[in-house]
Amino acid sequence: MKKQLTPQSVDEYLGRVPEPARSTLNEVRRAIRSVVPPQATEAISYGIPMFKYQGLLVGFAAFSKHCSLFPTSMAVMKAFKNELKGYQTSKGTIRFPVDKPLPAALVKKLVKARLAEKERKQSR
Repeated sequence: MKKQLTPQSVDEYLGRVPEPARSTLNEVRRAIRSVVPPQATEAISYGIPMFKYQGLLVGFAAFSKHCSLFPTSMAVMKAFKNELKGYQTSKGTIRFPVDKPLPAALVKKLVKARLAEKERKQSR
């Protein structure tokens, strides 16, 4: 069996994701894009789509039975633990159904919290 090569772009990654997960991740991607600064970039890191701004900002991915958002911050995970109660979470991962994206408002709050965290670290 031929090993699948790591995608070179977020669009290529998403092109490989079957529906309904592809549409779900596209909604998450749109929510993230709507709040990141223009300087933020998209890349494949650790084999998954990541937004980068002053380093890794937030990632997302599809798996066989769920999708995930990776806030890349334990502090953000802790700060939103009450809002994340309905989702399966682990150290740095929020899992949600392949056919039901995280609410855009929640994604935006998480990303804004990450951006604020980055800004605080940058100003030190």
